[in-house]
Amino acid sequence: MAASSGENSVESKSSLSGISPLEAVLFDIDGTLCDSDPIHCHAFREMLQEIGFNGGVPITEEYYIENIGGRHNDDIARILFPDDFQRGLKLTDDKEVMFRKLAPGQLKPVKGLHKLRKWIEDRGLKRAAVSNSPRPNAELMISILGLSDFFHAVILGSDCEHVKPHPEPYLKALETLNVSKDHTFVFEDSVSGIKAGVAAGMPVVGLITGNPAHLLMEAKPTFLIKDYEDPKLWAALEELDKKGGTATSTSGA
Repeated sequence: MAASSGENSVESKSSLSGISPLEAVLFDIDGTLCDSDPIHCHAFREMLQEIGFNGGVPITEEYYIENIGGRHNDDIARILFPDDFQRGLKLTDDKEVMFRKLAPGQLKPVKGLHKLRKWIEDRGLKRAAVSNSPRPNAELMISILGLSDFFHAVILGSDCEHVKPHPEPYLKALETLNVSKDHTFVFEDSVSGIKAGVAAGMPVVGLITGNPAHLLMEAKPTFLIKDYEDPKLWAALEELDKKGGTATSTSGA
């Protein structure tokens, strides 16, 4: 019941009107554009069990959420193998190969994504994907989802000195798109991602696709949604339209 209590606690704050006129929308990729965490979790579980990690006992979904989901591979490697970083890196690299083999047959967009895409395109808003994912993964997921021509920029952890939860990836996206944090908002599904967006000074809409609401709320999102068909999201977007619409006429988008 944590999800419902988390959602209810922010019901009265489900507003984005403070950033009107809107210039841009920024998206994480894993778990935000697509429900990829089950594929990642399966790949990690298989590979870690194969090498006898945790005494050969498969990792749980809770372990994945707490230690792996949303993190950069360097951080995951240190968590899994604190005394053998190179071994950890090799495992995460091998896991990404497995993910890319599984993704084409299993990856699906988060419900309502293409409806939201149309809303953004119809208003001429700028958009970027901002992710801790390795570039081959990010490009594959964006391609599978049919979004290769949608994003004006793709900012990855490898492009930055610091990765999420540091704000640098989101600040770099703002700079690349030439937009203001005061007229941009973020979609994220992980604690580290929400923290990064908030630290960059933007409202963050959190998605409950893989992490429990009470955990996401600790990172202080503006509000939470189940998916892109959530009535809370569309009420907020309608309010944005009514208040001032978009800044496309002045932003050069």
